[in-house]
Amino acid sequence: MNKVVITDHPLIQHKLTLMRKTSTGSKDFRELLTEITMLMGYEVTKDLQLRDVEIETPIQKTMAKELDGKKLAIVPILRAGIGMVDGFISLIPAAKVGHIGLYRDPETCEPVEYYCKLPQDIGEREVFLVDPMLATGGSATAAIELLRARGAKNIRMINLVAAPEGIAAVHEKYPEVNIYVASVDEKLNDHKYIVPGLGDAGDRLFGTK
Repeated sequence: MNKVVITDHPLIQHKLTLMRKTSTGSKDFRELLTEITMLMGYEVTKDLQLRDVEIETPIQKTMAKELDGKKLAIVPILRAGIGMVDGFISLIPAAKVGHIGLYRDPETCEPVEYYCKLPQDIGEREVFLVDPMLATGGSATAAIELLRARGAKNIRMINLVAAPEGIAAVHEKYPEVNIYVASVDEKLNDHKYIVPGLGDAGDRLFGTK
């Protein structure tokens, strides 16, 4: 399948430019991330199924559309993925939230798992796996593997910024996982950071280094 959806709406691109700037502080960075996540959410959820229901307006009874009740889950990759949760919850408040904790070993650049807590019925839910950055694809593929091992079948990956190397790594191992991004950047540098990127999203979110 190998589907990559780039959400290039002008508002998203404008806000992403602000996030990239070194001068943008943590407070504004967090707010922009939430705003972009909400805007991307419209693209990510546009094919959710609807059903017909009868309702009564102040004027008369009529048939209208509502979500068909399919179960959804938002799963951030800690820690930066936490910054994308509120944006999605504001759109789909009934979704449950799981957490996957991974960090990148500074020597090997490989992901190391330290936490995983998911809804018990994750296998029955459509999963939105969220992380601002898709760099090497190591954390993403490790998170997908954890989700698959616990029964998740339908997974979508949502990132702000991705490197071509990360997209290729995910699709080589999981070609059925659709990836939604605001930008596909140029490449990874020697330290495995996205170029031009926006720096370490976790540090910029939480004011740490």
